[in-house]
Amino acid sequence: AVPYAELHCHSNFSFLDGASSPESLVAEAVGLGLSGLALTDHDGFYGAVRFAEAAEAYQLPTVFGAELSLDLPAPQNGEADPAGEHLLVLARGATGYHTLASALTEAHLRGGEKGRPVYDRGALAQRIRGDVVVLTGCRKSAVRRALTGPDGQGTDLDAAEAALRALRESYPEVCVEVFHHGLPLDDTHNDALAEVAARVGAAVVATNNVHAATPADAHLAAAMAAVRARRSLDELDGWLPPAGAVILRSGAEMRSLFSRFPGALERTVEITQDLA
Repeated sequence: AVPYAELHCHSNFSFLDGASSPESLVAEAVGLGLSGLALTDHDGFYGAVRFAEAAEAYQLPTVFGAELSLDLPAPQNGEADPAGEHLLVLARGATGYHTLASALTEAHLRGGEKGRPVYDRGALAQRIRGDVVVLTGCRKSAVRRALTGPDGQGTDLDAAEAALRALRESYPEVCVEVFHHGLPLDDTHNDALAEVAARVGAAVVATNNVHAATPADAHLAAAMAAVRARRSLDELDGWLPPAGAVILRSGAEMRSLFSRFPGALERTVEITQDLA
C-alpha cells in the first residue's frame, strides 16, 4: 500500500452532510490500507467515541479534529450554499482534544440556538494555537475563497497568499490542502494553491475532503445534502460534486492524482504520527 492518511473526513455525525458511520469509515480505511484517518465533523466531536472504538479494534492510527463554521448569521438548514467561513483544525493529542472540545462547547453555548455556534476568532486562536494543526480546507475556507473569488472560478494568487499569511499569524502550523473531486478547475486551483504554499513556505497535503466511505454512500450523501437544503437533487446539482468523488481513496489512487506535489501524501502520515 502507498502510505497515506486521510485528514479531512466527515461522518454521518455531520448532520445531513456526511453519509457514513464512523465504523463504516474505519472499516473502509482499513480495507484500502490507509495509514491513518482523521474525523473532522462540523463543529463537534459527536462521533469521536465510536470512531475511537472502531479504530482501536483495527489498530488504525487516528486524528480527532473538526471543521469550524465561522460567522454564521443563523442556522443554515434550508440554504443551498450555507453561509459562513470554514476552518479545519486537527487536535494534537489529548491536550489538543480537550482544548478544542471546550472551545466547541463554548461556541455552541454562545450561539444560543441549535445549529449556530458562535466563535470569537481572536479568543479561539489564542486558546487553541499550539494545540492544533490547521488545513486550509474546502472551498468555503478563507484561502480558497480568496483564490477563487465569489464565483469560484478565479485564480488570484496574491489574494490567496495574503489570506494564507493572515491565517498563519493566528495559527503557526498551517498546511495548504489540495483535493480533487473531478471538477473542471480542480487541477488549476490545486496548482495555484501549491504555488501560494511555496511563496509562503507552507507544506502541501493531499486530502479528498471525504463525505462518504464508498461510492454507494456518496449517492446517499448527495440525497442528504438535498434534504438539508430543502431542494430537489436537480435544484442542488450545481453545488454537488460528481457522484462518487467524495469517498475514501487508497494511497495508490491519491498518488495518481497528486504525484506532481512531492511529499503531499507522505506528509499526511507524518502529521498523523505527530498528532496521535
